[in-house]
Amino acid sequence: MQFGIHNPSWLFGPDPAEIFEGLKQKALWAESHGFSWFSVMDHLIQIPIAGAEDEPFMEGWTAVTALAAVTSRIRLATLVSSVAYRNPALLAKMAAGVDQISRGRLTFGFGAGWHEREYRQYGYEFPPRPAFRIRQMEEALRLILAMWTEKRTTFRGRWFHAEDAILEPKPVQKPHPPVMIGGSGEQLTLRVVARLGDACNLFGNPGIAKHKLSVLRDHCEAEQRNYDEIERTNVISLLLARDAASLAVKRERLAVPASLPRVCGHRVGGHRSRGRVLGCRRATPDQQRL
Repeated sequence: MQFGIHNPSWLFGPDPAEIFEGLKQKALWAESHGFSWFSVMDHLIQIPIAGAEDEPFMEGWTAVTALAAVTSRIRLATLVSSVAYRNPALLAKMAAGVDQISRGRLTFGFGAGWHEREYRQYGYEFPPRPAFRIRQMEEALRLILAMWTEKRTTFRGRWFHAEDAILEPKPVQKPHPPVMIGGSGEQLTLRVVARLGDACNLFGNPGIAKHKLSVLRDHCEAEQRNYDEIERTNVISLLLARDAASLAVKRERLAVPASLPRVCGHRVGGHRSRGRVLGCRRATPDQQRL
């Protein structure tokens, strides 16, 4: 079991000019305290479950690139990048660059996208059917993997294409950076994980995660994929305190719902060796202190 920190908010004080400095200090703190992972969201505006829509919000790949230059050990990722926001051949090039800068510490988080309001605000077409977006994601991922592993790539898909494209230098990690697919749709998304993913990212309590991983195992059997090759990760929100009294004080000060889990993690699907729990913590000044 490994633990990481997922950063869902960019509130690091009253001065927006200090946003990256706050993020950098948080990532360095995580690295120095034994966490194996640090990720940021790849949205264009803040999402409803994490804060107000008009909060300051940095672009995910810009932030991860900068973090790659100032950290040295911790694994980095966007959790996760929507298929819609960047041409996949360009995204493959960007990710290869981050893997070079970080010396092989990138996990490539990828998903089908879902937040319609940011699509509309930034002028992207939002396909309403999830199945359509998931199929786009799978096609884009096949192009990205080809760009990372082939000397020149020619790819002609339904939505995406490349013509004799060169991507150099290749990523440091071989054969390519691990691909983490976000989402837990049982019919389509987890099937894409079985086909192309090196890791999945789920939400939910241990019972939900156990069920989703059972579905993933079935897809792996159908695709003749070794289930144990896939890293299983789960995002949970945590509030940490030394004792019950301190927990009650912290809940009241931060206005945290009583339903938030009190434990620091749980086994994901019963597989200690391949599990990773990503703690999701709001980045207000009070919550910078564990």
